[in-house]
Amino acid sequence: MEYNYIKSLHLIFVITWFAGLFYIPRLFVYQIEAFHKSSPEKEILGKQLKLMAKRLWYIITWPSAILATLFAIWLIIIRPVWLEQGWMHVKLAFVLLLFVYHYKTHIYYKQLQNDKVKVTSNFMRIWNEGATFILFAVVFLAILKNSINWIYGVVGIIVLGILIMLGFRLYKNIRAKNPEA
Repeated sequence: MEYNYIKSLHLIFVITWFAGLFYIPRLFVYQIEAFHKSSPEKEILGKQLKLMAKRLWYIITWPSAILATLFAIWLIIIRPVWLEQGWMHVKLAFVLLLFVYHYKTHIYYKQLQNDKVKVTSNFMRIWNEGATFILFAVVFLAILKNSINWIYGVVGIIVLGILIMLGFRLYKNIRAKNPEA
């Protein structure tokens, strides 16, 4: 019974963690674009977007990451046999990649909070998809619990990535023709 409660809490915080990771790069896109506007729009938008990013990052994303991790550790303590299974090794590799993605996103957050724009809004739109790829891999591994079937998942992720990039290029072309899109 305890296992189901801990698993539920883990999933809730994984979902809110990903919600933060999905939304924060979108705010970064807006911050970068606002940075290139003229005064007073630049200052007004910049201030508001920084506040929104700060609240999202420190009130939702970071606490969710920490709580999801703590509940995951608790689950492994309850079911240590998982650490002997190949699918869990692959899943943990993707979770490590998620932590790297989160950390790098934190670096972008700090830069933008200090008005240091080092990447383009187009780069940030692509960066925004990183969490999606990791989510797909982790969910398929957690549900299928098979380290062999994850190969199909990776192929699917690559296909998804190609489709997203094609969609990104299409959207970029639409924006070039109509900047208000």
